[in-house]
Amino acid sequence: MKRFFFIILYAILFGLSLQAFHFKLDHPIAEDISRLMPVKMKAIKAGDSEEAIKKVVLEAAKNDDPISIAGMQHSQGGQTLYPKGILLDMKQYDKILDLDVKEKRITVQSGATWADLQGYINPYGLALKVSQSQNIFTIGGSLSVNVHGRDIRHHALIETVESFRLLNAKGQILTVSRKENPELFSSVIGGYGLFGVILDVTLHLTDDELYKIKTKSLHYDEYTSYFKSDVLQNDDVKMHLARISVAPGSYLDEMYVTDYYRADDQAQLSNYNTLKRETIVAVPKFFLGLSRYNDWGKNRFWETQETYTANIDGNLVSRNNVMRSDSAFMDYSNPSKTEVLQEYFVPIDQFADYIDDLRKTLLDEKDFNLLNITIRYVEHNDESLMSYAKDDMFALVMLINQGIDNESKENTERVIRDMINVTLDHNGSYYLPYYGYPTKTQLFEAYPRTEEFFQLKKKYDPDNRFMNLFYEEYHP
Repeated sequence: MKRFFFIILYAILFGLSLQAFHFKLDHPIAEDISRLMPVKMKAIKAGDSEEAIKKVVLEAAKNDDPISIAGMQHSQGGQTLYPKGILLDMKQYDKILDLDVKEKRITVQSGATWADLQGYINPYGLALKVSQSQNIFTIGGSLSVNVHGRDIRHHALIETVESFRLLNAKGQILTVSRKENPELFSSVIGGYGLFGVILDVTLHLTDDELYKIKTKSLHYDEYTSYFKSDVLQNDDVKMHLARISVAPGSYLDEMYVTDYYRADDQAQLSNYNTLKRETIVAVPKFFLGLSRYNDWGKNRFWETQETYTANIDGNLVSRNNVMRSDSAFMDYSNPSKTEVLQEYFVPIDQFADYIDDLRKTLLDEKDFNLLNITIRYVEHNDESLMSYAKDDMFALVMLINQGIDNESKENTERVIRDMINVTLDHNGSYYLPYYGYPTKTQLFEAYPRTEEFFQLKKKYDPDNRFMNLFYEEYHP
């Protein structure tokens, strides 16, 4: 009798475990890199061909399933997730379709990464015009957030796009450019996957070049005048990056800048154009790790950054290698904490006053763990409907360490909303691919064409086939 009882119990438990496993297979949990919003999806599907992707979209329409589109999932505000929806993974759709060396133009499937493109075009002496500083992201994902980078002569990614093909909710494939379907051109780029699936993109390239690195330390109140006179007015400066200290000993005061000048002797390019790989990971990873835990660590991390920057002064580097900066040292794994990004855009003439107000806002926030701020430049561009560059702006990219519990999220939310208010007070804006801490009021103030954007979403996708948590949070 006892044996029979255990057999029955075993059968029940085994059956339940199978049920649970089957449930997990049918309803996978998906999350972006922040791990702040795990979402139960109906299914995760990938396509390596146009036909396969179209089949996913048509089946979703037949079953009335929402679709979220994902690349590397570094957006942190649910832009690639929607509950009980289909997650369309685009990473296998990654072929280079055409390269016109003479016209400096390439057509590539949207799941390819910037690293894929660089590896393909580097032997031809060509380089990207615009991409993020790190090359790990997919082209489709980068279009969907309309990225920018270090180049101060080419700004938002939309400037470099000639055309793309879009698979809409009806399974139709549209060619989209400034002349064909122009409404879609300005809304899909920077549209966070809400209008359809970007299939392939034709981008304009530029020549690879050899740059000489020049670095300089200065104070925050010198930065705007330095940038306007020594960087913008000097045609030899092609790229620019700055950092401002978050170390207690020099908090939002000390800065250093890194400028990339076109080298006098371009014949040396062949000595520097081998695409670099990350080799020294342990040292920066160690010091970044120290900065997560206390003020002493933050001071040491800043000193290390300053020393490294001084040491690279005078070095030569190819354009392609500037646009593949190290990222492995930032990898972070902690079961109770995560790291999120924020990015704020402020008009360059308001930078010093903005920093003063930001400092006042943050000085007493002892539980707000700000690790790093890098600064780039983006020129005014309103071609994208959801453009962040309402003026000539400095872009401040912030790395924040926080807990994943509700109390930590609420604290980060409060501080971020305060920072956004400071940014808006200085006629600035903020970047949208991050966690949904901002309020609807802040969104509509930072992006005055938001209502138009939402109306076009309804026009081109009335059944809300393409959905994500960002849209769910903010649309009327």
